[in-house]
Amino acid sequence: MNILIVEDESRIAKRIERMTRDIFGDALQSLKHINTLHEALRFIENSSLDLVLLDLNLNGDNGFDLLKTAVSESFHTIVISAYKDQAIAAFEYGVLDFVPKPFNRDRLEQALNRSITKEKTKTNEIKFLAVKRRGRIQLIPIEDLLYIKGAGVYTELFLADGKKELHDKSLEKLEQLLSYSFERIHKSYLVKISEIKEIIVESGSKYMAELKNGQLIPIGRTKYKDIKAKWF
Repeated sequence: MNILIVEDESRIAKRIERMTRDIFGDALQSLKHINTLHEALRFIENSSLDLVLLDLNLNGDNGFDLLKTAVSESFHTIVISAYKDQAIAAFEYGVLDFVPKPFNRDRLEQALNRSITKEKTKTNEIKFLAVKRRGRIQLIPIEDLLYIKGAGVYTELFLADGKKELHDKSLEKLEQLLSYSFERIHKSYLVKISEIKEIIVESGSKYMAELKNGQLIPIGRTKYKDIKAKWF
């Protein structure tokens, strides 16, 4: 695990760092602490990370300015903040968890474990997926998203208007964030269940999901019964 802590209060940062080292042990490869927004943005741009632990108030700078960039990247983001009223907004942007200050070790461990156990979110509050487009961050409304296709370490987002966007997160990470309304119907596809018009059974035990726009998406053999039950 390569982890970045973005926190302007050194006492809290040291506490997070100590707990994180204790929780991850030998699985921790690198742990970096940065206390300013702009330095954190530069570090993210030039580093390979698995997880960012982010405060939302950084010496008066708004952590959401960093969050928009962070959630478009391949890693997960966990917010650690005293501003509990901003939790819903943070989840809307696609954070994996929101740990309110003050926090204890058990609550931080619960959040950190979610990043490695692939535990899915229990909230349906995510409203956007942030993507990088020509050097800028674009927020894609979840309501415009029909399905997602795995493309190696990246994913392709297929939208209702026929457009396609590339996302830096893997299919597994997006499945964690979108599990409330999307289902993994195939090893390479996440599909919004409400967009499935019909489930088609073809010869040779082949299964397809026909979407409302006519698009056909394969259903894995091991997924068929579960998907059919949830669809009906």
